[in-house]
Amino acid sequence: MRKSPLAVLFLVVFIDLVGFGIVLPLLPRYAERYGVSGFEQGALLASFSAMQFLFAPLWGRLSDRIGRRPVLMTGLLGSILAYTWFAFADGYSALLLSRIAAGIFGATIGTAQAYIADVTDDKDRGRGMALIGAAFGIGFTVGPAIGGIAAGSGHDRLPGFIAAGLSLAAFVTAAFALPEPPRHASRREGGLFGFGGLRHVLSTPTLPWVIGLQVFATFVFAMFESTLSLWTRAAFGFAERENGWLFTWVGFCLVVAQGAVVRRLMPKVGELRFVVTGTALLASGLVGMAWARSLPLLLGVLCVIVFGFAMLTPSLSSLLSRRSPPSIQGEVLGINQSGLSLARIFGPLAGNVLLVRGLELPALFGAALMILCLLAAMRLSRLPAPSPVGS
Repeated sequence: MRKSPLAVLFLVVFIDLVGFGIVLPLLPRYAERYGVSGFEQGALLASFSAMQFLFAPLWGRLSDRIGRRPVLMTGLLGSILAYTWFAFADGYSALLLSRIAAGIFGATIGTAQAYIADVTDDKDRGRGMALIGAAFGIGFTVGPAIGGIAAGSGHDRLPGFIAAGLSLAAFVTAAFALPEPPRHASRREGGLFGFGGLRHVLSTPTLPWVIGLQVFATFVFAMFESTLSLWTRAAFGFAERENGWLFTWVGFCLVVAQGAVVRRLMPKVGELRFVVTGTALLASGLVGMAWARSLPLLLGVLCVIVFGFAMLTPSLSSLLSRRSPPSIQGEVLGINQSGLSLARIFGPLAGNVLLVRGLELPALFGAALMILCLLAAMRLSRLPAPSPVGS
């Protein structure tokens, strides 16, 4: 009973993320077509994450009240409409509004994590959270490839239609095969807008540490992702084709790390040890990347970076869910997703600012941040775990 809902949830999240991956690489090209300014291009790219920042806690809080499945279904339905709008967009304003809508309805990853928390016990929680990471990895590997092929077909509306079709497939799959998880007795009451989850985070000694570590790790990884193609072009002379293969390698490493290594070892090793090890790997990989000037070395340090990040994110999500009461788990995970959305907005901005000042600066700055995070992770591993009692 426990494996079946997780398998269906993985399939639903994966299909939806493939649609997201199809559209994402095409945005700068579409924006250039309308001759917009650099600020407007930045607004187009940041709008999705900005909406996730605003709406992830609301979706999580709503899922605590009415259930996980209705929120996930609403998000998928909204994604269908948003990608269809994207396909028919014939100007910058329509394009921007379609991305705002996609961000609003795509802000349900925290709800998906809360679903996992509902159907797993403490031992399997981290393994379940790794499914989301694996879905991200496969989605971002397959999606851009499909988007590139579709965009090269000469039919500009085709990528949007494919993304909408995939969201429709995910919606149908969820409608027929994704059950509502068992509801906890401590059901959320009260209005949609409130600060119960935030109060819990701030009043529980270790939770700001957990969320802060995940936000900084995501900030560093977003900085790495956003500058990688520019860095390889300057350091190796890579064109779009070579960078496409390189991102495929990154996605492959993420899938292997999340789907095979993390899911198998985390229950045996424990989340806190994974957090410390993952932080150390991410820091050392970034140090190596700063001076990697051969392809084998580059592929190796990329693998270290991805494995470090893959160990961190599900471990921290698992800790967060296990240290939060069931009645507000969706809201707390939504607050975490809001923090990650901010990291995905400011990480690329910081990375590109640093890159123009020095080729090694983004990697070295990220490594320095992760060394500080390593000290925090070691401190977290020595703090007593709080009880998730209360709401």
